[in-house]
Amino acid sequence: MSLDHASKIVKHQTLTRDAFLGGRLLVSQPGNGFRAGMDSVLLGAAVSGNAASLLDLGSGVGTAALVAMSRNAALTATLAEADAETAALAALNLNENDLAGRGRVLTLDVTAPGKARAAAGLAADHFSAVIANPPYFEAGRGTAPSSERAAARHFAAEDLDRWVKTAATHAAPGGEVVFIYPVHALPGLLSAFAGRFGAITVLPLSPREGEAATRILIRGTKGSRAPLTLLASRALHEPGARTFRPEFDAIFRGEAGLIW
Repeated sequence: MSLDHASKIVKHQTLTRDAFLGGRLLVSQPGNGFRAGMDSVLLGAAVSGNAASLLDLGSGVGTAALVAMSRNAALTATLAEADAETAALAALNLNENDLAGRGRVLTLDVTAPGKARAAAGLAADHFSAVIANPPYFEAGRGTAPSSERAAARHFAAEDLDRWVKTAATHAAPGGEVVFIYPVHALPGLLSAFAGRFGAITVLPLSPREGEAATRILIRGTKGSRAPLTLLASRALHEPGARTFRPEFDAIFRGEAGLIW
């Protein structure tokens, strides 16, 4: 998608321009509907610092990829997003954060047949890191902000396996695949990952110490036979407060990656 094309699309939207990583990144995104936030930053921060090439599946406006690229000056990224207006914003954000030279955006359904993905320019067995924050509302649960955004919010259980399958196809041998997702879908994610990856690592995240985990990060390595590791849950906030604990405060300020 060219930057000229992106500008023609996004000028019709009501946008906000939001600071991430302590102002190191400025991200344009729709004022209404799904908005990138904490999960996107955590996903980008979870990418290994030695990754050379990144594929962000369902990239949205590109926040997770931008976070990963800002931490690793050698990282190149491909952002795949099905919604044309959202993909245009991702292209705009790459440009406005001076990262267009290291990134590209494909307007592409990540669950499209393999031939369609290949024709769009996604090579199999190629990326050293593949990340995703898939849609997380099941069909019939919750409401999407608009009909054209419904596909980004309503998600059938079998779709999750398709996303993992796509990630496995495009990850390089030895490459990592990282998803962030609500904890209720952990059984399905484990099933999808276990059939395709080894060295699976699960990190539960809770709002505060002693509270139940609400989301998980899961990572697998293509071609590995190492066993699963279930890490101790980590709390995002200080007890009884909205203040982030030091580990996560450093991540959201852009001063550290996620060590897991």
